[in-house]
Amino acid sequence: MLISFKSALKTAALCLFAWLSVPLAHAAGMVPQTPILLVEEGMGEAVMNVRNTDTRPALLHTTVENIEDSDDVLLVFTPPIARVEPDGIQQVRFILQSQQPLKTERLKRVIFEGIQPTSDAAGARVTLGVRQNLPVILRPAGLPVEREPWKRLTWSIDAAGVQVVNPSPYVVRLAKTILPLPGTRSVNLPKTYILPGERLHADFPLHASAQTMAVRIFPATTYGFAVDHYDAPVTR
Repeated sequence: MLISFKSALKTAALCLFAWLSVPLAHAAGMVPQTPILLVEEGMGEAVMNVRNTDTRPALLHTTVENIEDSDDVLLVFTPPIARVEPDGIQQVRFILQSQQPLKTERLKRVIFEGIQPTSDAAGARVTLGVRQNLPVILRPAGLPVEREPWKRLTWSIDAAGVQVVNPSPYVVRLAKTILPLPGTRSVNLPKTYILPGERLHADFPLHASAQTMAVRIFPATTYGFAVDHYDAPVTR
């Protein structure tokens, strides 16, 4: 029964990361080249190729959203709107604009959306296509590549539940579901990423806290691909 539960849990984690990533092979409309936009401060900019997979021309509308507490712009892009022919590719350029050098990775999101003008008996109107919502990671110059940033997280358990802190300069991506060990009852983090310096909390039954020696997490690479689970030790 325990093996079956863990297998189901891992399957759920894999499905979650598949949902988080852009469905490049089967998506319709505007399809980005990669499931994440990575902007290196040392380069100062990055580009994303977006293909119009529809059979009609469409306008590619690009926007960038902040998800951190800070509303710093940091990233400008061009063109915000462009006409793309069927099976055509539009390159969108993203330029990093920061008055101070980046000290940690920063996380934003970019949205690509296709807009098709149509007309019927009621008159002209527009049709919105499938929105592609991708994470954007801004990486400081000189920051070494860390392929397993989830190992830098620190976990603890107290009367309030499970606490996780990210003391590293890296954005860590992982499934919401975590499994306190030993045990078969999973708990959920509030989101699927942990920013540098951020602290997250998950409720956990008080009677089980004393038995917990580790937590099993289901991390993902920078590009959102699921990897093997990782058992992180906990402190009290």
